[in-house]
Amino acid sequence: MKKFLRILRKSFFGLFVFLIINYFYIHFNTTRYVYDNLQEVPKTKVGMVLGTSKYTVKKSHNLFYKYRLHAAEDLYKNGKIDYILISGDNSTKYYNEPETMKKDLIKSGIPADKIVLDYAGFRTYDSVLRAKKVFGLDTLLVISQDFHIRRAIFIGRKNNMEIIGYKAKSPGGKSRLKILVREMFARALAVWDVLTGKQPKYLGEKIKIG
Repeated sequence: MKKFLRILRKSFFGLFVFLIINYFYIHFNTTRYVYDNLQEVPKTKVGMVLGTSKYTVKKSHNLFYKYRLHAAEDLYKNGKIDYILISGDNSTKYYNEPETMKKDLIKSGIPADKIVLDYAGFRTYDSVLRAKKVFGLDTLLVISQDFHIRRAIFIGRKNNMEIIGYKAKSPGGKSRLKILVREMFARALAVWDVLTGKQPKYLGEKIKIG
């Protein structure tokens, strides 16, 4: 039993070390492609907002959602992007991230014909590869919180995309530790998906933006 416990502890320690190394590998290798100053962002035809729900499980307003839309609005109104691609989950008729985000962007003054929806962005990996394979985007600006855009940039760069990211504001509070732990596993999965050449769940006919 003691031998088993020693092996178990070593296995958990090895996994922890791998997750830490992988996390910071992606962090440091994407830094030069991450922007937080609006004026320094290179002009890009399309900015892709990564979807999230408008409300939390406790039915309060989701600040991740709010800040991502604010960032997309700022980029468009300052002439940094010409179109906004919203990629999110529409797995059921009762849950539609892209449509909800589109409605709120239109309310903020973004023209409807400048917004394109991707209903099959079930994961960040799918969103990035669909931007390339379905929407024909080899150059892309991705919009989300810092931890999120770094994973998207890593995926895109490994798939020969000229992809950069603009950091939306991040909520503070107790959620940071939870996000960190979840992101460690998400980045490990991203590396695995890249290494195995995984394809998006759905592809479909090509769609030209603009």
